[in-house]
Amino acid sequence: MQPDVYQFTRVTMTHYSTIKLWLTTPAVQKWWGDPIEQADILREDIKDSRMAMSMNMVSINNNYFAYIQDYEVHAWPQKHLNELPSGTRAIDTFIGLESHLGLGHGSRYIRQRAQQLLDNGATGIVIDPEVINTRAIRAYEKAGFQEISIKQTSNGPVTLMQYQSSEHNSTGIVNKKV
Repeated sequence: MQPDVYQFTRVTMTHYSTIKLWLTTPAVQKWWGDPIEQADILREDIKDSRMAMSMNMVSINNNYFAYIQDYEVHAWPQKHLNELPSGTRAIDTFIGLESHLGLGHGSRYIRQRAQQLLDNGATGIVIDPEVINTRAIRAYEKAGFQEISIKQTSNGPVTLMQYQSSEHNSTGIVNKKV
């Protein structure tokens, strides 16, 4: 059986209504918060050159089912990411179609995207789910991420995780609990 190959399509305003709808689903709203506030943020991000090129709809067999974005960790100063090397990219993502939850898509498309980012020159890839989001943490571990630390943020503690690729050298991120 051949592994799934996911397509990543740059987000434009034509995708906005789909993303806005996905933000209202219980699974997304639980971790992303107020759907109106998040939709407003994402609408502004589509216009921001630092984000626009890194915002993607995820599809399989030409059907959109998820959203993923990545950004250079120092583009938006966040205290818990300050120690990371320049060139490290952070990922944020969600599955918008509830029918695609629990099928393993999350870990597979995240792994594919993380590998693409490394292949395109990123020095490292991190993700930072809330420590109580055990479902996401398990999916990220299946994708090849390993916990490097627990960090406190203004929204509570997060599990900072780094993508481990056998094809790339270590990024120099120090494994330590904070």
